[in-house]
Amino acid sequence: MTKLRTPEEARAWLDYQGITIAQWAREHGVHDSLVREVLAGRKKCLRGMSHNIAVLLGMKRGQLTTRPARVAPAQRAMAARHAGVPA
Repeated sequence: MTKLRTPEEARAWLDYQGITIAQWAREHGVHDSLVREVLAGRKKCLRGMSHNIAVLLGMKRGQLTTRPARVAPAQRAMAARHAGVPA
């Protein structure tokens, strides 16, 4: 089983990849401020986009949520692409 990343390790991974938080957020269709909140530990990441961000950054185990009640349409399409689910 893969070890989960800490917020510090997730930031270091982004640095290693040579991408900024803003660029990563644009590529995944989320607000960079929400990514910063997740990395700072100010979000619990229990549901919705904060959950998806934590999963994509390797900070949390789980599946990306595509539920309409929790995620806006554009973000739902992004989550579906990453989950391999047809939109």
